[in-house]
Amino acid sequence: MAAAEFWIQRNVTLFPPDVITSIFSSAWWVPPCCGTASAVIGLLYPCMDRHLGEPHKFKREWSSVMRCVAVFVGINHASAKVDFANNIQLSLTLAALSIGLWWTFDRSRSGFGLGVGIAFLATLVSQLLVYNGVYQYTSPDFLYVRSWLPCIFFAGGITMGNIGRQLAMYECKVIAEKSHED
Repeated sequence: MAAAEFWIQRNVTLFPPDVITSIFSSAWWVPPCCGTASAVIGLLYPCMDRHLGEPHKFKREWSSVMRCVAVFVGINHASAKVDFANNIQLSLTLAALSIGLWWTFDRSRSGFGLGVGIAFLATLVSQLLVYNGVYQYTSPDFLYVRSWLPCIFFAGGITMGNIGRQLAMYECKVIAEKSHED
């Protein structure tokens, strides 16, 4: 949601004026869609870890998760508020920051793979929404969207995955404590 607000403020995205008459009459649908996707991504990471038999143990504490969230907000803020010389410079900077976020807070192959998959799928969905006139970007430079958008989705996927992993770890701890009491 924060990304959408930043993008609207900086005129990165425009919603057509006649959208008011359609079901997508405002951006009301963005927070529920993003929230649902975030929850699914948060659930997907610990499930994938269990499926692959590789428990994620790197930096597993809430303070690390909160730092990851703060870095993601910073990356998102940079995409909307910091002026770069051109889109290539912005895209490369955001790509480096997003990979740095993964390296600092995740470092798992499954996390990187899910991040790339999420970035690809979310960018594809964005392109389909723009193609169908739901909204538009002011200066699309990568098919129908901005070239840096996959970097934001990658960083968001890693961030939601860290939250999901931490919540799953907490749930496992509570279940283990209850089983020891019985």
